Amino acid sequence: MRGKKADDVDGWLVIDKPQGMTSTQVVGKTRWLLHANKNGHTGTLDPFATGVLPIAFGEATKLVPFVMNGDKEYEFVLKWGEKTTTDDIEGEITERCAKIPSKDEILAAIPHFVGKITQIPPQYSAIKINGREAYKAARKGEFVEIPARQIEIFELELLAEYADSAKFRVKCSKGTYVRTLGKDLAEYLGTVGHLSELRRTKCANFGLDDKILLDSLEKLEYVEERRKSLLPIETSLRDIAEIAVSAEDARKLSMGQGLSPKDYDVLPSENLLAAVCDGCLIALVRADERKISPIRVFKTFNKGNTDVD
Repeated sequence: MRGKKADDVDGWLVIDKPQGMTSTQVVGKTRWLLHANKNGHTGTLDPFATGVLPIAFGEATKLVPFVMNGDKEYEFVLKWGEKTTTDDIEGEITERCAKIPSKDEILAAIPHFVGKITQIPPQYSAIKINGREAYKAARKGEFVEIPARQIEIFELELLAEYADSAKFRVKCSKGTYVRTLGKDLAEYLGTVGHLSELRRTKCANFGLDDKILLDSLEKLEYVEERRKSLLPIETSLRDIAEIAVSAEDARKLSMGQGLSPKDYDVLPSENLLAAVCDGCLIALVRADERKISPIRVFKTFNKGNTDVD
């Protein structure tokens, strides 16, 4: 494959990110393995974290913002008694406390962290302050003022207790820093803590059932075999209602033109709809009283329907 031009590859690859790799490294590795010319991830996982990392290829990259806006689920282990600079195992210990919260104390604290809450993202984060990532300043020993943000915790559950730590499951909105959640929970309980494990189990519509190990992908000898692991573009739209359009209207949408809502049984709504033709995703659309308007248009229709003028 050396020297050969990369191919147009469309679809989703859900990698079970291994510990120690950055999300960007996974993107580069999978682009090489599938010999693809375009891909990208849907939200950074810290190097020490593992789990669901959806990688969009080709036309699927147009759906990345919608996946990034979806809810996430994680399992994490919070180690009591040690605070670190990064709020996880990769940082240096800055404070110790002998208190280990009891099960009753933990269960009583959980409701205080469910619902819409405010958190201040960690110093070691990719948030830009005055055009500069916070973690770059933190690495130089500089402190930056990071504004608080409102996030939402839909569910927080205690899964297990160990001698000096506890395991939790959390379902949360986009923008949630689980490291910060762990740190804040420990402080609420009168101690300090940091995450010793973090695993994402769901990202929008993608879960562990969709995943493939990076090692398994590497063991496949041929590119064609690796590409069989790709999921269709529309996999990320499982919760979006569909509207079946004619071939002629599919052509109009693919050219960025709107359709008359009178021709279809749709109601005006702020929600997106997936316009499909013969099982092929044509566009994401939004309907109002006057028009069905394309929001995102996909080239896959023309790829598979060369007989359409």
